[in-house]
Amino acid sequence: MTFSILARDPENGTVGVATATGSIAVGAQVPHCRFGVGAVATQGHTTSVLLARRALPLMAKGQAAAEILRGLLADDDGRDFRQIALLDASGQTAGWSGASNGDFKGHREAENFIVAGNLLPGPEVLTAMSETYLAKHGDEIALRLLAALKAGEAAGGDRRGTCSAALLVDSGMGAALDLRIDYDRAPVDALERLHEHSRDKVYRDFLKRLPGELDSGRY
Repeated sequence: MTFSILARDPENGTVGVATATGSIAVGAQVPHCRFGVGAVATQGHTTSVLLARRALPLMAKGQAAAEILRGLLADDDGRDFRQIALLDASGQTAGWSGASNGDFKGHREAENFIVAGNLLPGPEVLTAMSETYLAKHGDEIALRLLAALKAGEAAGGDRRGTCSAALLVDSGMGAALDLRIDYDRAPVDALERLHEHSRDKVYRDFLKRLPGELDSGRY
């Protein structure tokens, strides 16, 4: 139903998630991240946002992604219907694609990023996302995430077509960038346009003025 990429910039610790799906309002369910902690994507046949709510506090305590994943799955009777991807503060990743999710389903782990998807036409979606993210080395992480998402959609994306997309990026400086297209006939393109609007200096300066992980006393 959904294809996502989670990534961390090792140069500055920025973390982010980009995701798209064939149902509405993907931004309300799938992407979760926090600067200095990590990122989680919760998706699958029956998405459990509880997994992210439990994972991020454990990451904040220093637990590694793989260790957290083992604990989450052990406690979840619906694990076969879940898909989850985790990225911790050190760039380690872990993923799970339950057997009861729609084919094609799978995930690909790499240093500082992970891609995952279900109800895809085939593994080429994840391959395209991974290769594009790597090819965009040097760009800011939001642009790399968006490029990977577009590549995944071009490779087939959600088998039903996509109608919502989201981008969540936390740099620790001010508020996170949280952009959502809850319904559109071409949501990934709409998300890209929204991101361009978000680069307006007035808006970015506003975000930077807000309290963040690196300066909680800002006002």
